Amino acid sequence: MKRGKKSTEEAAAADGESDNGTAPAKKGKKGKEPEAPILYEDPPDKTTSKDGREANMKITSWNVDGLRAWVKKKGLDWVREEAPDVLCLQETKCAEKSLPADITSMPEYPHKYWAGSDEKEGYSGVAMLCKTEPLNVTYGIGKEEHDKEGRVITAEFPAFFLVTAYVPNSGRGLVRLDYRKTWDVDFRAYLSDLDKRKPLVLCGDLNVAHEEIDLKNAKGNKKNAGFTPEEREGFSQLLAAGFTDSFRELYPEQAYAYTFWTYMMNSRSKNVGWRLDYFVLSSALVPGLCDSKIRNKAMGSDHCPITLHVVV
Repeated sequence: MKRGKKSTEEAAAADGESDNGTAPAKKGKKGKEPEAPILYEDPPDKTTSKDGREANMKITSWNVDGLRAWVKKKGLDWVREEAPDVLCLQETKCAEKSLPADITSMPEYPHKYWAGSDEKEGYSGVAMLCKTEPLNVTYGIGKEEHDKEGRVITAEFPAFFLVTAYVPNSGRGLVRLDYRKTWDVDFRAYLSDLDKRKPLVLCGDLNVAHEEIDLKNAKGNKKNAGFTPEEREGFSQLLAAGFTDSFRELYPEQAYAYTFWTYMMNSRSKNVGWRLDYFVLSSALVPGLCDSKIRNKAMGSDHCPITLHVVV
């Protein structure tokens, strides 16, 4: 999610400054000491499902906020250490002809798929890197108004579909909120159609913090992109259509677990963040859910990676 050029009001909301309900401190009186940040500790990985089966698929998703810069920041070193079966990337902002050789030549992932914006080079973009070749790969969701921005790749595997998405941001001043509402309806229909054929895993930057627990400063952001009632309702409707937010399925009460922090105001070190990145599962895959991880120690972007352990 791009929030680097926020207005002052939005930046204040992101950092909680419009959210504390207190008047400015009077001169001569000492202000309150800043609170120590509450950090999220990613617990040890669980690789066994509740019904006792061992995970046989590990998927990582990461909004890299510019692939070329992320590669220079040693993002691939982290990927090699994490060693997922499939790596999904969003906001690559890189045309296929400009991809760095460091990633195009990765022997660990012989099957690589890229989608970018048709009209604006260096905008949007997603990628999927697989150790095992999928049965089939498609791009977009079958609607030209959405597909020209390079936001979705779908891979069909024997037991499931994997969809990676970079959902449109409603923008500063909510200039794209109406478009986003159309996207949410069309994307949900696309996923529901897939789900009739095989269960699916959806991963990526879905550009919404679903509930108040999913961002640090809910009160100050109710009119900002990513936390409007319309976007939150769109995600609720996706869940109501038979899909499950894997992290909340396993950690329903876990607060302070975020995947995005604006670069402004030292937000990451203060853990003033948003949970915008998800693994969403078809209901048929939930019994095989082992763990849904937020790798918030991994640097290289304004988002951190997330990893899913699942039985498929």
